[in-house]
Amino acid sequence: MNLFICQTIAIGCGYILDLLIGDPHWLYHPVRLIGNLISLLESILLKEKDTSAKKYRKGMVLAILTPLITGIVIVSILVVGYHINMILGFVIETIMCYQILAVKSLKVESMKVYYALDKEGLQQARNAVAMIVGRDTKQLDEHGVVRAAVETVAENTSDGVIAPLFYMMLFGAAGGFVYKAVNTMDSMIGYKNDKYLYFGRFAAKLDDVVNFIPARIGGCLMVVSAGIAQLAEKCNTKDKTNSHYSIGNAWKIFKSDRKKHSSPNAAQTESACAGALKVALSGDNYYFGKLVHKPQIGEAIRPLEAGDIGRSNILLYITAFLMVIIVLLIRLIIMLVVR
Repeated sequence: MNLFICQTIAIGCGYILDLLIGDPHWLYHPVRLIGNLISLLESILLKEKDTSAKKYRKGMVLAILTPLITGIVIVSILVVGYHINMILGFVIETIMCYQILAVKSLKVESMKVYYALDKEGLQQARNAVAMIVGRDTKQLDEHGVVRAAVETVAENTSDGVIAPLFYMMLFGAAGGFVYKAVNTMDSMIGYKNDKYLYFGRFAAKLDDVVNFIPARIGGCLMVVSAGIAQLAEKCNTKDKTNSHYSIGNAWKIFKSDRKKHSSPNAAQTESACAGALKVALSGDNYYFGKLVHKPQIGEAIRPLEAGDIGRSNILLYITAFLMVIIVLLIRLIIMLVVR
């Protein structure tokens, strides 16, 4: 069994493991090691007295070193594993692919918000949503809590699922981990505040580049997912005329609103999700006590409700499944062509 076949099967097995196990809190996640590396490099490089230009250059060094070191470590582990035994290498690659993906963990963490709203009240729901968003949550009403949870699922469908699968398709687990290194950098230092405005700029731009293609793939797949969810809902309900999903509206909002964000990628899957659910997302939010104005994404054809958290997860699962099928088919075609 050659390396390419091992990688291909490992991607599929990693996806299945993610669906079954998710990201249990007791299991140490290797992305934390990437975060520790970023923090270490930041403590060495970033000095408050540095000029803006110097902060930018040092941030560039961090943005190059982090994925480079990550890639070297992951490739080294895989090379040793495959050198000892192909089965051992396959097992290691499978575990790595599993750890890169975040399908089940996205569902689990977002549904905690739904259950808190349903069983425990608004304050517990605020606490639950605070664990998965960066905005201020203390003053959110129920609509704001639901919107935050749905937006998180929609946005992270790209960052946590589609993009890792895209780079695993190209380079196996090593590609997925290098992508996670870039994405983790953006989440840690890619802020437009006094501390990171210049130091984190290169990392943020690099994240924009590596997410450009996957984000658009994710948006298109979520539109298709809306159609599948719409059909499934109609088949399972007596009311054939009223669906919570709409493939037509998903495509309409995806085309019109996918650029309504300061990031070129962030609104791709969010716009498709908003259109698919026939609701309005985004808008103004508070971050660290400061009001940040954002344009609305989607049209409020119907009011956003707590059940939309679960519906956004249905779109997530269908989109992830479609992407896995595409990845495996492409790699299968490559195997058949080069035989």
